[in-house]
Amino acid sequence: MPIRTTETTVTLDHPFALTSFDSVLPAGVYRLEIDEEEISGLSFSAYRRISARLHTPAIGVLSSIREALPIDTRELEEVLKADRTPIILPAGE
Repeated sequence: MPIRTTETTVTLDHPFALTSFDSVLPAGVYRLEIDEEEISGLSFSAYRRISARLHTPAIGVLSSIREALPIDTRELEEVLKADRTPIILPAGE
């Protein structure tokens, strides 16, 4: 089955953690690669996600160590959602 890879970026405004990483990652813009395989036998083109990799460190950060670690995209979606949810403190705090 043909496989396609798409590359995009994700921006996180706050430090975050993913189970794929040993430590908390700082806020920043990260490169994300997603591999999808074509679903055969359909009368139209359709793809299924088979893997995803997050590149570290964030874009623009100088480091001698660069990694592309596999991640669970559902977990990343939850992190992105939480990153954009405003924190509302009770009045007086």
